[in-house]
Amino acid sequence: MERADLHGYQNFCVDYIKSHPESMLLLDMGLGKTVISLTAIADLIYDRYEVSRVLVIAPLRVAKNVWPEERASWEHTRPLRMSVITGTSKQREAAVRADADVYVINRENVCWLVRWFETEKIRWPFDMVVIDELSSFKNHQSLRWKALRKVRPMIRRIVGLTGTPASNGLMDLWAEMCLIDRGERLGR
Repeated sequence: MERADLHGYQNFCVDYIKSHPESMLLLDMGLGKTVISLTAIADLIYDRYEVSRVLVIAPLRVAKNVWPEERASWEHTRPLRMSVITGTSKQREAAVRADADVYVINRENVCWLVRWFETEKIRWPFDMVVIDELSSFKNHQSLRWKALRKVRPMIRRIVGLTGTPASNGLMDLWAEMCLIDRGERLGR
């Protein structure tokens, strides 16, 4: 498929991500959050030169299958070089060291990734992070939430994707928003 096949609301969302360094897409399943994000990423990397390395955090099946398949399905996103960080520790290390534009990891390995960069004494290299299914970061006491919050100051652009932003109330919404805007809207 080609970029011209994007719907009007999808183009609006692409423009919104590009013009807002901190953003959330609250769209129902099947409305194209992945292709919207990939389109914005391609524009930010190849047209605007504002981003160099992107980390996508997603559920395991989505990380392994959906993001690579969606990238390959669209002509304008195919040039994005993608590395999927899953598998054994050795496989994950090789994927992190691969030369790519977009690195996709499952949410269960976020702590491992943050710790790996600390252990290797490598500065956090991702200037953009996309959290696919942001609602999986609703618990501010979880290890993955704390790990991502630790590196959040080094992330210039962040996008949260979800169709269910506040499944269990205000505190869940606070945790999700705090990762996006560091407590600006709902307080610390």
